[in-house]
Amino acid sequence: METHAGSLSYEQLHADAREGAAELTGFGASPGTRVGIALPAGLDFARALHACLLLGVAVVPIDPRLSEAESEQVRRGCGIVLEEPLPAAPGGAGGRGPRAGGHDLDATALVMHTSGSTAAPKEVELTYGNLLWSALGSAVALGAPAEERWLCAMPLSHMGGLSILIRSAIYATTAVVHEGFERDAVLHSLREERVTVVSLVATTLKRLLDAGLERVSGLRCVLLGGGPVSPSLLRRAREAGVPAALTYGLTEACSQVATVPAASVSGQVPRPAAAPPLFCTRVQIAADDEILVRSPTVAPGALADDGWLHTGDLGELDRDGWLSVLGRRAETIISGGENVAPAEVESVLESHPLVLEAGVFGVPDEQWGEAVSAVVVLRPRDGSGAGVSPDQAGGVEELRAHCARALAPYKVPKRISLSPTPLPRTRSGKLLRRELG
Repeated sequence: METHAGSLSYEQLHADAREGAAELTGFGASPGTRVGIALPAGLDFARALHACLLLGVAVVPIDPRLSEAESEQVRRGCGIVLEEPLPAAPGGAGGRGPRAGGHDLDATALVMHTSGSTAAPKEVELTYGNLLWSALGSAVALGAPAEERWLCAMPLSHMGGLSILIRSAIYATTAVVHEGFERDAVLHSLREERVTVVSLVATTLKRLLDAGLERVSGLRCVLLGGGPVSPSLLRRAREAGVPAALTYGLTEACSQVATVPAASVSGQVPRPAAAPPLFCTRVQIAADDEILVRSPTVAPGALADDGWLHTGDLGELDRDGWLSVLGRRAETIISGGENVAPAEVESVLESHPLVLEAGVFGVPDEQWGEAVSAVVVLRPRDGSGAGVSPDQAGGVEELRAHCARALAPYKVPKRISLSPTPLPRTRSGKLLRRELG
C-alpha cells in the first residue's frame, strides 16, 4: 500500500496488524465486537482495518468529516471507536497479536452505512464471504496482474473506496490511497506513479478530463460508477484515450454487480451505457423494471423473502444479458401518466457540450401531476463566446430544444433553472436529488 505519507509492504502490514490486534484485545475487543475506525484514509486506517480483520471483530468505518450528529448515528453499537492510530510493530518485530488465520466466511467483517442519496443512511452487514466473492468476481472481469496499482481517491467509509484496500490485499497487489479527491494530486499519480486502475465517479472523471487528462501509459482501466454515467461522458473519455469501464454496484452487494470486462475497455464497447453481471452474480428485471440481484456478494440481511436483493434501481437487460441502469425507482417522475427516469433526462442534458452537470426531479403540478424539472450547471463560456446563451430565458429554451431532439415530449423538462454553483452530492459523489427542489 502506498500513500503520500509513505508505503507499507504486506509483511510489515501483517506485523502492524498483529500489534494492533494485541492492543484491541487489551481494550476488550473480541470476535463479535464492533470497532469503529474514525481515521483519515491512509496507512493508519489500513493498519487498524487489518488489525480488526485479523482479530475477527466487525469493522465500522466512520467518515471523520461527518457532523457530530451524523457521527453519533454511525457510532451506535460500537464497543470501541478508534480516533487515534493503533501502535505499529517495533522495527523488525512481528507484532504481539495472532498470526493470520482462517475466518468463518459467514461471519460479519464490515458494518457499512449507505450514502443516503435518497434517505438516511442504513446499516449493511457484509461477511468475509461477501468480501472474498466480490474480489474474485472483480478479478474475473478486470484481471489482477501482479503489477496492479489501484488508485483510490474515494472515501474509505464507502464500499467503493474500502473495497480497493480489501481486494488489493486479497490479490497481494498495490493500493495507492489518497486521503480524498484532489484533482491535481490524482493527475500527478496517474501520470507519474505507474497507476494501472483508478476508481472514479462521473463528476471526478469530468474534472480530470477538463484538466487535460488523456492517454496515460500503463493505465488500463478507469472504473466508473457511483451513479448514472452518460454515454456522452464515456465517448469523451474514449476520444481522449482514457480507458473508461462502466460499473454498477451498491453497498448491499459489496461493491460491483456488473462491470465492463477489461478485454472490452481498449476497444469500442458496443453497449456504451451497459455492463455484464459479474460471473458469480445473477441479475433479473422485475415486472416493474426494478433490478434484482442474487449473488454470494450480497449481504445476507439485505435479501428479501424471495431470495433476491431488491435494489430500488430501475434497469433493463439486453439480449446478451448486459445491464443498463435507468435510475432509482423512488425517483421516477410520473408526468401526465407517463413514467420518466430522471437519469435518462440528465444524460441528454449533459450531452450538450456546454452543460457541466444536470439534476432532474419532479415538481407537483396541477396539470401534469408532476412536472419534469431540471437544474443545470453550465461550463464556462470559451473565448469565442460560443455556448448556451448566458441569459436565463435564452439558455433554458436552447436546452429544451436540445432535449426535444432526443426525448419524447413528455420527458422534456418543463422547467429548467441555471445554477452558478455545483449540484449537491453525497461524499461518494451521488447526486442528492431530494435537495434540488
